[in-house]
Amino acid sequence: MKISTLFERIEKVRVVRAIRTGLANLIPVLIVGAFALILKTFPVPGYQNFITNQLGGVLLSLFDFVYAATFGVLAVYMTFSISRAYVRLSPDPDTITFGAVFSALVAFFIMAGANLETFGIDSMGPKSMFLALIAGLGATALYLKFEQLLRNRRHVLLTSGADRDFNRMIRTIVPIALVAIIFALINLILTRVSGEDSIRSLLSKIFNWLFSFGNTGFFKGFFFVLLSSVLWFFGIHGSDTLEDVMQNVFVPGLEINQAAVAAGNAPTEILTKQFFDCFVLMGGCGSTICLLIAILIISRNRARRSLGYVAAFPMLFNINELMVFGLPIIFNPVMLIPFLTVPLVCYSVAYLAMALGWVPLITGAVEWTTPIILGGFHATGSVAGSILQVVNVILGVAIYMPFIRILDKQTETMERETYASFVKYFKENEQTFAARHLTDLNNIYGAFAKSLCADLRQGMKKNMVLAYQPQYNYDGSCIGVEALLRWSHPVHGVLYPPLLVKLAQEGNFLEAFEEAVFEKAMEDRPAILERFGPDVKLSINVTGTTVTTPQFQQFCKSLAPAGQDLKDCNICVEVTEQAALMLNEEGLDALRNLKSLGMMLAIDDFSMGQTSLHYLKDELFDIIKLDGSLVRGLSVHQSYKEIISSMSTLAASLNMTVLAEFVETEEQRNILHSVGCDNYQGFLYSKAVFLDDTRKNTYD
Repeated sequence: MKISTLFERIEKVRVVRAIRTGLANLIPVLIVGAFALILKTFPVPGYQNFITNQLGGVLLSLFDFVYAATFGVLAVYMTFSISRAYVRLSPDPDTITFGAVFSALVAFFIMAGANLETFGIDSMGPKSMFLALIAGLGATALYLKFEQLLRNRRHVLLTSGADRDFNRMIRTIVPIALVAIIFALINLILTRVSGEDSIRSLLSKIFNWLFSFGNTGFFKGFFFVLLSSVLWFFGIHGSDTLEDVMQNVFVPGLEINQAAVAAGNAPTEILTKQFFDCFVLMGGCGSTICLLIAILIISRNRARRSLGYVAAFPMLFNINELMVFGLPIIFNPVMLIPFLTVPLVCYSVAYLAMALGWVPLITGAVEWTTPIILGGFHATGSVAGSILQVVNVILGVAIYMPFIRILDKQTETMERETYASFVKYFKENEQTFAARHLTDLNNIYGAFAKSLCADLRQGMKKNMVLAYQPQYNYDGSCIGVEALLRWSHPVHGVLYPPLLVKLAQEGNFLEAFEEAVFEKAMEDRPAILERFGPDVKLSINVTGTTVTTPQFQQFCKSLAPAGQDLKDCNICVEVTEQAALMLNEEGLDALRNLKSLGMMLAIDDFSMGQTSLHYLKDELFDIIKLDGSLVRGLSVHQSYKEIISSMSTLAASLNMTVLAEFVETEEQRNILHSVGCDNYQGFLYSKAVFLDDTRKNTYD
């Protein structure tokens, strides 16, 4: 099976999506907790002195409180978040979300040891993330099953205080009770058989047993690194889950070395907690400082690079949850090999370097949040320790790089497929979305719309390249060009223009976007005049939303090149008939102001409605652009000829010009000429062209 196929299948698994979504939703809590931890443990003696002693230690207490309220109860947040994500992915619209979440929390507290003698904050922190995963998925799945089975047996209370929400929550009592009983029975059986007071302590005992055999040598450390990484890959905080193993097996190594040095002897223990912190877990589990550097060097994915920039600061202090949950690494088959391999390579290289005496053994106590270079130096008391860290980082980056390329290609392929489906969906529902927001959709298209909107805002001017469709008169002379919006996405190519306008509108930057179109057209104007003729008219479309704003009026005053008057620039502002019909008197005044500045006005997609004619009586518009359906139907409907003939006569009497779009055949041109229309735009004369002929025009 191809990796891409496996990747797609995993992406569709509900459990995997729930875990990823649930962990991603924890990012705000993780950010706050990470910064509290950094501020609490920042490895500078003078700083530590200050927060400990100044103001009675208020700052240290403040950081402690925030850390305890975030990382200290992380497993509780995780249970809630994964359960909620799992329910939201349920196809059943009648599921009561809070019932499922409450059942998951009850199950978690049962497994973590919720009794007065043994339960404490340690039971709710990262060490219990494995239990959070079981409760968030297992208890929620059970609850959903019970709720579905009991749904037809529910009773509605009709008392004055029993509203809809009250009755909905009454329905959750039995399913929550059944889930609680099942998990309580499992907990009771396992604790009675094992003699432990909770499943959490039982798991801790099992992990300690796995590391109770043999000496503390190379293979035991190798297995520790491998198991920690595997746990992380499946969404379990490996470092904290194995914290008891670290304390019992590897922490004593530093004390042994320090005692040997104090007695005048050489240190003997290679494996210490600081060994893993400084030379293996650089940037956090998976040696992810290497992953961060690889992303910033070679990744072409904008979202991935943005994540790297955001995650960089905490990762300097070996806090990598943002990267692990945000990339994501969890359940990502592309990242499995490097995520497991890099820390094992770093471990092996560091162990070999110390075993051969190239780098001194560790004798210095170093906080795990100490950045690389400093950590290696302080742990070994030698520059060789820093050099070893740099060597490991280089090796790790080299291993991660090809997998980042694979991930980029895989993501691009999936995004292209999603974009094609998204555009098809938008086109099929374009009228519906006139009153709805794409970015509010609660599905994959909503998330994709938000991503495109962010890309459009960020690269608004950089990726804009306008196309120009020339306009001709009956004699074959070019009389003008219309600027057509083209915006090239780095992955998807030229985007569907109506979608661009919609996204800019939803992102509240439509006015800035349309001003950027005008600026680009004016920038291209010298080349346009050189290519199409010195007297051609430059037509630019603008929405009714933008054209009436005072800011746009002011913007237009600054459009004229230095030393020229705007009326000499031959610029025509095109407003659709639909937009014009929605303008009130204040909006029409805005158009009059544009005309007073020396700009021409065109009404686009013009038909023969009575309301439309109302806007022609005061000679506000200079050009009437016929609705495309009239031109396309000329050879079929005799009435269309009469309509266009009437328009031409009316326009001539009002000193206006009529221009027909979508002129594709000589037959259409000849009929138009016979009814008095002598200005044309369409494929008969030219498609829309780029001034740079090497570009491909996707939307003509």
